[in-house]
Amino acid sequence: MLKQRVITACVLALVALWVVLKLPAVGFGAVLLAVLLLCAWEWADLASLTQPRGRLLYGGLVLALTLAIWPLTGQAAFMAGLMILVFAAWCGVLVWLWRYAGQPSRQDRSFVVGAAGVVALAAAWAALMGLRDEFGPGHVLFLLMLIWVADIGAYFAGRRWGRRKLAPTISPGKTWEGVWGAAAATLAFALVGAAVLGMGSRWPRFVAVCMVTVGFSIVGDLFESMLKRQRGVKDSGSLLPGHGGVLDRLDSLIAAAPVFLLGWHGLAAG
Repeated sequence: MLKQRVITACVLALVALWVVLKLPAVGFGAVLLAVLLLCAWEWADLASLTQPRGRLLYGGLVLALTLAIWPLTGQAAFMAGLMILVFAAWCGVLVWLWRYAGQPSRQDRSFVVGAAGVVALAAAWAALMGLRDEFGPGHVLFLLMLIWVADIGAYFAGRRWGRRKLAPTISPGKTWEGVWGAAAATLAFALVGAAVLGMGSRWPRFVAVCMVTVGFSIVGDLFESMLKRQRGVKDSGSLLPGHGGVLDRLDSLIAAAPVFLLGWHGLAAG
């Protein structure tokens, strides 16, 4: 299983690098939208939309909202305001997770789960487009690598030292040791990134942005785990060998992208 996961991850990483660095803005946006529509197909199932018609309509709603936002992604003021609202929403997800952890038998309404998915997916697309438009493809690549490094740190630290459960009623496999592994890997990568990107005296704030971003990537992972547990499924889909569904691979990025863009707006303003 590990070998299959590694092979799939390497292929996906190479494809992601090509899309980020080689495609023009329109091509990048179109490919990103196609990937997030696959996520919408899987999220629709988590919202108990099991019939193809319902899932297609759900994807159409995500598509319509995304296309409405597209012309505005190059406007820094609009994007900053949007990311503040999305950041507040992800803070609300923390409360959602806390409530579920105390009442693991609860079932959220399908409408609520579906609405959360529409907002999360459209906001993630907008954040990645805004990050590319305002700061360049290199910053998108850095965000992807940041999430990958954190995931690798969490995986191996959790396997080697994992003892204390992070959220046993939500995702029994995740441990506090994995969180610390992700934090250590993030810190090291952020320090290197600060030097490479020439952050100068802003490096402490840059590192803080990276750490908070990875913190919310964990929130995104836990959020999807909670929805899967409510739905009674192990994976969001089966498209990616060894990894489950597309949403299973992008849940961290979906939550992290708006936080990272908001942090960059703060760094740019300071």
